[in-house]
Amino acid sequence: MRGDDATMVEERLRELDKRLRGPRRLKSDLLTEARHGLLDAVEAYREDGLPAAEAQRRAVVEFGSPAQLVPAWQAELAVAALRGLSLRVIGLAVVAFVAGDLTWQGASWSDGPRPPAGYVLLSTSVNWIWGAAFALAAAGLLLAGAGRWALRGDGVVGRVVGAALTGVLALGVLAGAALFAWSVGLWEAALTWPPMLVGAVVAAAGYLCLGRAARTWLLAVR
Repeated sequence: MRGDDATMVEERLRELDKRLRGPRRLKSDLLTEARHGLLDAVEAYREDGLPAAEAQRRAVVEFGSPAQLVPAWQAELAVAALRGLSLRVIGLAVVAFVAGDLTWQGASWSDGPRPPAGYVLLSTSVNWIWGAAFALAAAGLLLAGAGRWALRGDGVVGRVVGAALTGVLALGVLAGAALFAWSVGLWEAALTWPPMLVGAVVAAAGYLCLGRAARTWLLAVR
């Protein structure tokens, strides 16, 4: 098909592109699949003897309007966004649980006086927050794996789990940053302790990754 024969098709695809929000790869796959389907339909109408403009018009009308297509596609994108966010949370939580204590082992201050009660409480709270995030992320994966069931009722259950997970993540980031700052305030040597520095860099990169995934999910369910 000549490029100028696909004008109406591309206009419809641009409309869909503007209205859909979510993971880029899945969105691109949906639009690519739609393009192939539309162009195949146009080609079939052309082979039946219809002129290019009429073939495009019929293919586009038969394919459906954005109002008909977007709700189901957007729900699929929202589920994929929740799946992506949940996977990243589980990955970072596992790293934090396994490697968290390694940043302290062998440190010059590890055998010193016990830190203040408030610090111990904050440290314990960080563990509980990430435990809650892990549980919510596991629930998010279960919902995403449920497929069509998760799409029913406008995905209310998925929205609730995603919103709770996003809120817990925000709390976890704030608590983790506060704990690191307090650690540096208590033990200046923490700023020169390599495992601590590596842990801070890994945590910052993880938080950035989670922030992007959370933003994608929020846009998908907006």
